[in-house]
Amino acid sequence: MALLPFAFRQNDPLLDGIDDDADLTVLRQMIQTKSYSGSGEESALARIMIGHMKELGLETRIIEVEPDRFNAVGVLRGTGGGTSLMLNGHIDTNPVGLGWTVDPFEALVRDEMVYGIGVSNMKASCAAFLGAARAFVRSGVKLPGDLVLAYVVGELQGGIGTLKLIREGITADTFIVGEPTDLAIVTLHAASLTVEVSTLGVTRHLSKMEESVSALDTMVLVIDRIKSMAFTGPSDPELASVRRVNIGSVRAGLGREMHDWRPGQVPDFATIRMSVRYGPGQSEDTVIEDIEREMSALAGQDPRVRTEVHARKREGLPPPRAFQVPPDDAIVSAAIRSYERATGGTAPVGAVAPYRYYGSDASHLQHLAGMSGVVCGAGGKYNTMPDERVELSQFRQATRLYTLAAQSICG
Repeated sequence: MALLPFAFRQNDPLLDGIDDDADLTVLRQMIQTKSYSGSGEESALARIMIGHMKELGLETRIIEVEPDRFNAVGVLRGTGGGTSLMLNGHIDTNPVGLGWTVDPFEALVRDEMVYGIGVSNMKASCAAFLGAARAFVRSGVKLPGDLVLAYVVGELQGGIGTLKLIREGITADTFIVGEPTDLAIVTLHAASLTVEVSTLGVTRHLSKMEESVSALDTMVLVIDRIKSMAFTGPSDPELASVRRVNIGSVRAGLGREMHDWRPGQVPDFATIRMSVRYGPGQSEDTVIEDIEREMSALAGQDPRVRTEVHARKREGLPPPRAFQVPPDDAIVSAAIRSYERATGGTAPVGAVAPYRYYGSDASHLQHLAGMSGVVCGAGGKYNTMPDERVELSQFRQATRLYTLAAQSICG
């Protein structure tokens, strides 16, 4: 998406309350604070965000999700009678991979970009949330409804931080999840399910391999079948557009332990692990049934094929469900208006690719808390890749979009 110049306005007290320099300082501090997911390192950043919210006068609460892992929540209380809005973002990040040419924790600003691990996914949006709250505090503009800033951990582990919020009763009428969409307003995204398919063979020493059935050979057939299969579900093109499969790993060897130190023996067990993305009108059960149907059909064509299909259950987490909000919902309209004012352009709206394939905490907020919302955030183009970065202009636009959206929704 091409970035458009800011629609700067004179004599707008609310937008004049935005402090781009302060927002960038916060973003750089967030990048410089390592917060890998699942290791407990998010807690330092959670405390930093609590400090920033306290400085603005927000009511704050720090919530332990797991030992030494904390959500940070701040509330800008409204005057009463308005709709409440939660700005929800995760502070946990992926680890640094190979290929970086800059220090991933320096928070380098160069060529109108800010670089760093997690800046796109999703510290830029999180910093913009704080910038929006700051704009209201500095401008003195009052909101009837509450504005809730929710900085959560463990989104990369199935959304455990947001689930904890919901269990603690911290919700709102509406939400914006700031996952990186390059500011597209995403109203539909896939559910994500991890599935394992195993093939069972017959082992022999290579001297008698004519008597064997290689689990690897039959796995090749399985992989081809899965790549070409169609999943059942609604025929609506938009709903079908989120269906996608990626086979992420293959293992093989002897026995279910898949011992691989004896290459002279034909492997009798192989397993693939894949991520299946699916949309409304489908479920974990229908996905598994579809795969099992294809495996049965394949075995009917080639009796060597024997398979087992298992969904990887996420202990303590609800079954994955797709997120969808009606295009005429009030929050969608508010987000569109805010985008247009913040950027001067026309908002991309709907099941926008590639963001429709992302999972997010929007599903939990919708299905478990009964909230209505959209997914819209800074970054995406350079997301989860070496030299991860976000355009400074888009980061500033995000702050304005969230500020205007809060004014529209909470007002």
